Amino acid sequence: MNPVRRRRLLLILALVFAAAAAAALVAITLQRNATFLYTPSEVKAGATAKADRFRLGGMVAKGSFRRTDGTLESEFAVTDGDAQLAVAYSGILPDLFRENQAVIATGSMRGDTFVAEEVLAKHDENYMPKEVADKMGVSHRKHNVQETPAP
Repeated sequence: MNPVRRRRLLLILALVFAAAAAAALVAITLQRNATFLYTPSEVKAGATAKADRFRLGGMVAKGSFRRTDGTLESEFAVTDGDAQLAVAYSGILPDLFRENQAVIATGSMRGDTFVAEEVLAKHDENYMPKEVADKMGVSHRKHNVQETPAP
């Protein structure tokens, strides 16, 4: 093989290798930063590993909100209509946060409690993020299949 072709082949192989390495790094980074949305029923069913970072979606359960006096520590429960999951949060809650309100919290599980790093809420009591509504509807249908008569 002539030296010019050999150099050209090595250059092409080096470029292909560099592109593959860059694509692999991007994929790994995106996978680490991806957060999946789960409902309390899915979390209790073991759909997520306990150490994974994920988003918890549902409604703030009525009568569940408690704030520790003089601190930013708060506790509440998120429900999807079939299951409740305790949530602990340290920080300023959104102004629109309240009970019976759709909420999405990002964090991870510690024992039986979801420890939130971020909490999002929406102002209209009729609003629920489509992703949460879809998941809650599917979860609710799965748990009530035997109770609901076929049309």
